[in-house]
Amino acid sequence: MDSSQIEQFINEVVILTPVNHRNVVKLLGCCLECKVPLLVYDFVSNGTLFDHVHNMKGGMSWLSLENRLRIVVESAGTLAYLHSAASIPIIHRDVKLANILLDDHHMAKISDFGASRLVPLDKNQMTTLVQGTLGYLDPEYFHAGQMTDKSDVYSFGVVLAELLTGRQPICTKISPKDVNLATYFITSLNENRIFQILEP
Repeated sequence: MDSSQIEQFINEVVILTPVNHRNVVKLLGCCLECKVPLLVYDFVSNGTLFDHVHNMKGGMSWLSLENRLRIVVESAGTLAYLHSAASIPIIHRDVKLANILLDDHHMAKISDFGASRLVPLDKNQMTTLVQGTLGYLDPEYFHAGQMTDKSDVYSFGVVLAELLTGRQPICTKISPKDVNLATYFITSLNENRIFQILEP
């Protein structure tokens, strides 16, 4: 393992150990008796939300608007908990469909806390090396490196737009002005054509 992988491994253990929330994937333990240390999580059976939205066309009749909105509410509540109710506030830094897992009942489970940061109680922002996934990154965080809980909120907004439209955050198969989903969604909203871009 290189040093960044070791740092993410330790970071994930430190962040998830005190967290107890029904919509956060549960860390059960770790195994250090092998060449590459392993984290052991509670098994989440239905894969990622990304797979259900983008890779299972035709086999996703359960993914109605009502279920999409329920998943959004569960995810938003989890982020609110991490930002405000955890003993030390946590900024996830990589909120995206691929990091929202679904259990047997399609309940959302937020995962992948390797890039997350604990925020000291006396601070509301931190300067860090920018980390996250292109298309979900908050432009202010991307340009200035100033991380706040608003960075997660921006990423969550992209998740919401992705769930409603069925489009990925960056789509190069369309016109250059519509490549970025966040911009495309806001432009469509401002031009009163939001219902034209929503998934049927």
